[in-house]
Amino acid sequence: MDLSVHPSSPPTTTAFVHFSMLRKLMVMEEGIELPTIVVVGDQSSGKSSVLESLAGISLPRGRGICTRVPLIMRLQHHSYPQPELSLEFNDEVVSTDEDHISEAINDATERIAGHGKGISNNPITLAVKKMGVPDLTMVDLPGITRVPVKGQPENIYEQIRDIIMEYIRPEESIILNVLSATVDFPTCESIRMSQRVDKTGKRTLAVVTKADQAPEGLLEKVTADDVNIGLGYVCVRNRIGDESYEEARIEEATLFQTHHLLSKIDKSMVGVPVLAQKLVQIQAGSIARNLPEIVKKINAKLNSNLAELNKLPKHVSSVAEATTAFMQIVGLVKESLKKILIRGEFEEYPAEKRMHCTARLVEMLNQFSKQLHGSVESDPISDFLMDEIKILEESKEISLPNFLPRTAFLSILRKKVKAISGTPIEFVGKLWRYQVPRSPVDF
Repeated sequence: MDLSVHPSSPPTTTAFVHFSMLRKLMVMEEGIELPTIVVVGDQSSGKSSVLESLAGISLPRGRGICTRVPLIMRLQHHSYPQPELSLEFNDEVVSTDEDHISEAINDATERIAGHGKGISNNPITLAVKKMGVPDLTMVDLPGITRVPVKGQPENIYEQIRDIIMEYIRPEESIILNVLSATVDFPTCESIRMSQRVDKTGKRTLAVVTKADQAPEGLLEKVTADDVNIGLGYVCVRNRIGDESYEEARIEEATLFQTHHLLSKIDKSMVGVPVLAQKLVQIQAGSIARNLPEIVKKINAKLNSNLAELNKLPKHVSSVAEATTAFMQIVGLVKESLKKILIRGEFEEYPAEKRMHCTARLVEMLNQFSKQLHGSVESDPISDFLMDEIKILEESKEISLPNFLPRTAFLSILRKKVKAISGTPIEFVGKLWRYQVPRSPVDF
């Protein structure tokens, strides 16, 4: 697949390579944000089709939410005919190929988010080095759905919303809003979310899918811009059936050239090649704008770490000096733990969620409370009458009308307590495993 947008200018390629190196160095885990294209869209908006067209590979498909974890896609053009694909997740790197990439992503997703239909915020990184693809880094997020289906948590919308807002809130993020031509743009939930963090649309680009399915009025919708898309619109045609990516691009070009309505849309606003070119230009512009500030933050972080390092002895030549250095480190760790666990102060680690132990403990306690209240034994109605009848038959006691005999009450109570007695023990074990085995830096 040749999108005819692989970088022709060395500065753009160099900047992309440098930012790829920064991502591999995990500077984002130090609280330093990098320019990232974040792909959002309502469920069934055609998000997967757009990403497949840009990357030239097949992504997981199916009913419901196909993307259950953030998928970081690093696309890089290279001159070798044989593509190179790999997945990174949970500190593992798995090599794959075009025929098995969808299966590999599904396997990685299940290892992270389980075999059900739940979602997780732990990402998978997909590296694609392929001839003709644009040099881009994109994050594909779960499609927005409001109504949970069987097997999904009741708060699935809130979970997806929180993940999306986390990725699109930073000013460095470029929002690629995928909209279906078959719906009214102002009603799209993805539009509402992006407007919360980018009211003027200065960092939002819209790609309109399924243009061939709803051509009527599309020209007016993308030119009127009632929803403040500051970076403009690009209309595309989704790949259909068994079409190859090359065939799909030919059909797309023919559609926008010959259709009596779609041909009226400006050629700078149609086609996957145009979309790829715009994304490369927008990403390069964002890198140029943010690079000085990123360098400044990296230097500040480096100086801070060097200052901490300089507090330690330069040379340890005796047991006494080693003991002194060790006690100094222990003292710093103790002070950090006091701040986090006792005073609830997290200024040492403003962007490191793993360090917020107190918040994590609160989360675990809340989950424990929900587990107790959500158990069958906590239901005051479920099967209570049948249990009462069974106990009364067994006790054969004479009692006052509308009053449960003491022995029957205690029998039912003991049964319910016994049923949930293991839950607190499991919770304490879980809490102990979280606290004890970890070193302070892993909190």
